[in-house]
Amino acid sequence: MLKSLLITRPDHDCTTNYLSKWSKEIIKEGEDKGITVIDLDGDKANRIRVIGTLEKKSPGLVILNGHGNQDSITGHNNDVILEANDRKAVKNKIIYARSCKSAKVLGEKAISHGAQAYLGYDEDFIFLYSRDKVSKPLEDKTATLFLSPSNQIPLSLLKNHCAGEANEKSKALFKKNIDKLLVAGPSSEHYRAIGYLYWDMIHQVCLGDKKATFM
Repeated sequence: MLKSLLITRPDHDCTTNYLSKWSKEIIKEGEDKGITVIDLDGDKANRIRVIGTLEKKSPGLVILNGHGNQDSITGHNNDVILEANDRKAVKNKIIYARSCKSAKVLGEKAISHGAQAYLGYDEDFIFLYSRDKVSKPLEDKTATLFLSPSNQIPLSLLKNHCAGEANEKSKALFKKNIDKLLVAGPSSEHYRAIGYLYWDMIHQVCLGDKKATFM
């Protein structure tokens, strides 16, 4: 049976547009591995499409990009696409949510409802970007400091690393970027990013079975 992953890519504002563009690397990796990628981009990232796909096609890996809070994650135009009471939708899945605070309640609930693992953030996920690169997110060196490490979670899962390893590999990239900026010192144009990188690193968590694998 072919493995499949679902990824949401709303792009209705600057934040979601960055996450959407950076997710193309994940999609390519999945397709290169022969995985069926269900790409819910733009206005397809809505609750009806997301819940319907999760329940009927049951992809083993779920990657959710969007705004969020402790109890829910949103998609296109901030439509709630997953919330703490969605039991059937999360069962037997590995979920990575690049969304603020969702690991605090929704993630814990997902595990109690049968998700294998939930990777995400128990506080806000913060990334900085350069205003002169808003139209070209993939060329934004400031955003790269944050989004390259966060991409490492799904990329690692697609390379047959377990959930716990994927989380640690991502954190290692955050630390590597922090260390580079510390060496460069206050003269570096990205020096102010250090505190935010550290914040994301310490608030990125892996709940559930850390040995869970997708491949």
